[in-house]
Amino acid sequence: QVQLVESGGGLVQAGGSLRLSCAASGSTFSIVNLYTMGWFRQAPGKQRELVANITRGGSSNYADSVKGRFAISRDNGRNTVYLQMNSLKPEDTGVYYCYINHRGLGPDSWGQGTQVTVSS
Repeated sequence: QVQLVESGGGLVQAGGSLRLSCAASGSTFSIVNLYTMGWFRQAPGKQRELVANITRGGSSNYADSVKGRFAISRDNGRNTVYLQMNSLKPEDTGVYYCYINHRGLGPDSWGQGTQVTVSS
């Protein structure tokens, strides 16, 4: 079982920046199966949506609403994925959940969620 620890959420004003981190830990077998890592987010009263993800080889993709403002990266040696969020808007407010897809070798792993609030 992989455990995910998220950090970096908080309260910022519109136009500000935050950097989220998600560190994975667990058995050696679990750690070597971190194929795709990324974040979903969920605002109150709305459905959860994919924000960004990145493969082990470094290929990334983003939701249209965050392109040009957010940047995802990963450090495979530290088993950590990052989300740099710039030019934040109030509509970015929500709970951000780190996740890992193991490419069929097990169920997806999920973090506990971290709150991001952007004031106007």
